Amino acid sequence: MRLKELMILKSKQLWRLWCKALGEKTGKSNNEADLIAIIRSAILLTYVVTNGFIIAGVVKHWNDGERCSKCEHLEYQKNG
Repeated sequence: MRLKELMILKSKQLWRLWCKALGEKTGKSNNEADLIAIIRSAILLTYVVTNGFIIAGVVKHWNDGERCSKCEHLEYQKNG
């Protein structure tokens, strides 16, 4: 087999596995089932992106309420 044929075969196999990982195959035809798998993939992608933003916000504001004891004397010197 040539490299291009091998890549097509692998991509079809990966698509099949991805679709099975998303859930039960639904649809009246293979084209409809592929469209449903694309929609499910888009929904999953939005979940991942949303969770990424939530985690980034939590990490950004992790220690906002706490004061560093090492920095208190520096603040005193600026004000005093």
